[in-house]
Amino acid sequence: MNTLLLHCRPGFEGEVCSEISEHAATLGVAGYAKARPSTACAEFVCMDAEGPATLMAQLRFRELIFPRQWARGHYVALPETDRISVLLQALEGYPACTSLWLEVLDTNDGKELSTFCRKFEAPLRKALEKAGKLRPGPPGTRLLLTFISGREVFLGVAEEQNSAMWPMGIPRLKFPREAPSRSTLKLEEAWHHFIPRDQWDDRLHSDMTAVDLGAAPGGWTWQLVNRGMLVTAVDNGPMAQSLMDTGLVKHLMADGFTYAPRPPVDWMVCDIVEKPARNAALLETWLGEGHCREAVVNLKLPMKQRYAEVRRLLDRIREGFQARRIKVAIGCKQLYHDREEVTCHLRRLDT
Repeated sequence: MNTLLLHCRPGFEGEVCSEISEHAATLGVAGYAKARPSTACAEFVCMDAEGPATLMAQLRFRELIFPRQWARGHYVALPETDRISVLLQALEGYPACTSLWLEVLDTNDGKELSTFCRKFEAPLRKALEKAGKLRPGPPGTRLLLTFISGREVFLGVAEEQNSAMWPMGIPRLKFPREAPSRSTLKLEEAWHHFIPRDQWDDRLHSDMTAVDLGAAPGGWTWQLVNRGMLVTAVDNGPMAQSLMDTGLVKHLMADGFTYAPRPPVDWMVCDIVEKPARNAALLETWLGEGHCREAVVNLKLPMKQRYAEVRRLLDRIREGFQARRIKVAIGCKQLYHDREEVTCHLRRLDT
């Protein structure tokens, strides 16, 4: 198992290669990253068979920026028939796992394989249980089969508590018909990723106040209102009347980059289309000057050197808080509902 397979958004294979290569170099894991454009995946091939396990043990998956899912393993060629026997033979050296996911890549070819995976899962699961390779129980190791085609699969494993929360890293979120725009799913996914579900009632409750910068027409505001928060929506554009009718929203026609709340609020969210450095500076100001306790802000990405730019901005934000002597937890992820952007979550730890 000398290969680490990483899923990603199509077009961001290079960013995944840059990110995992940097981590591998830091950890002293010898190997090389490779990917083909628009395949929605990348590989890190280790010189040592234990290299992928070392990387996965030393890195926290949720702290990686561009990968959606990962697994360590190897490729298996499949025949036209009796694929299960071939898979069982390939699994002889693998440990028993506690769960099974059949995955595909986020491409058109991958989508066509989804039907096959749904039909194939039940008989495969039954065969794995009979062979003692699948033993449901407390969270342990997950068996991840990524089908490249009907004739090739990546046979991999990952720890359930250190890998994606959803198959392929794609959340199954339903668009709420009451929300004024589909961008609402970006904020909902951010909460799922950055805030443990058992903390939602403490950190996302109806006694809180929030500011939505660049709010119109209100996709992100809807999520805040849905949690019962009082929201100040800052935007020169119009807000959805359904939100205004809730009585929980105050609409200010103002510049989101100059507005400051009085008194401070619990949450600030921002999805303004602007240069990433400007949005990053906004984060530092709001947390650094105590305008809010937590924030979710999207950073739009440049066309080139996207990973390098994100790292540079995150380093600048960290240095800014260090200079202010403020403790802030910083998370960053390219979420499924993001496009040419990443989502940052910050939380002050000293308030």
